[in-house]
Amino acid sequence: MKAFATFFATALLTAVSATGVLAQAKEWKEVRIGTEGAYPPYNNLNAKKELEGFEIDYGNLLCEKMKVKCTWVVQDWDGIIPALLANKYDVIIAGMNATDERKKQVEFTAVYNKTPIWMVGPKATKTNDITPAALKGKAIGAQGSTIHANFLEKFYTGSNPRLYPTQEEANLDLINGRLDYIVADALALSDFLNGKGKDCCKLIAEVPRDAAIHGPGVAAAIRKSDTALKALFDKAIAETLADGSNKKLEDKWFKLAATN
Repeated sequence: MKAFATFFATALLTAVSATGVLAQAKEWKEVRIGTEGAYPPYNNLNAKKELEGFEIDYGNLLCEKMKVKCTWVVQDWDGIIPALLANKYDVIIAGMNATDERKKQVEFTAVYNKTPIWMVGPKATKTNDITPAALKGKAIGAQGSTIHANFLEKFYTGSNPRLYPTQEEANLDLINGRLDYIVADALALSDFLNGKGKDCCKLIAEVPRDAAIHGPGVAAAIRKSDTALKALFDKAIAETLADGSNKKLEDKWFKLAATN
């Protein structure tokens, strides 16, 4: 019996030791970050095809705090989670809300941003009633595979939801009269109202958040197996919230349009 106990204890220590080695095998010195590059002011490709926006600055700041090298990868929104799972990059920083549905596939870091959701329409719109009954039969645009698309498909079955590969395409259809409304994050639509949409369109109303669809806010998405990387990001995000550097970048990039 004593011999068996000694053997068991030795085997257990060996297993624990091996597990520890495996757990520490991945030392993060470089992190590849996937982003859409088509959702200003969060992330965008400018005229020089360079990435810019709040999340680009913020992601670089997080990597600086984590003391790792950042490499950015541009990926279409529709394939952004599949590409993460296929190891094209290590983390998604792309204005992604941490919803329960997405948590079935990925792990999320701490939330680093949360903004209202707006519905925008033509300046000639005479009512701010955006209830499903009021918008029955209306064409409402949103970017596909987003919380906004899910919201329309759940609550606006009597309307005509139209989904687009990018928010920009939905915005252009509203300008050109092919949509009655569009819905997206307030910051993205504020950027639109301060720019291309300033002559045609206005804020109609803030969309009520649905906890099951919208989640607690915007966070970075990571493969479930990369627990050490998640811990690094959570620590860095906490530091930026505590030292005010997150707020400083929000103030730089986020300018809400006038709502009257």
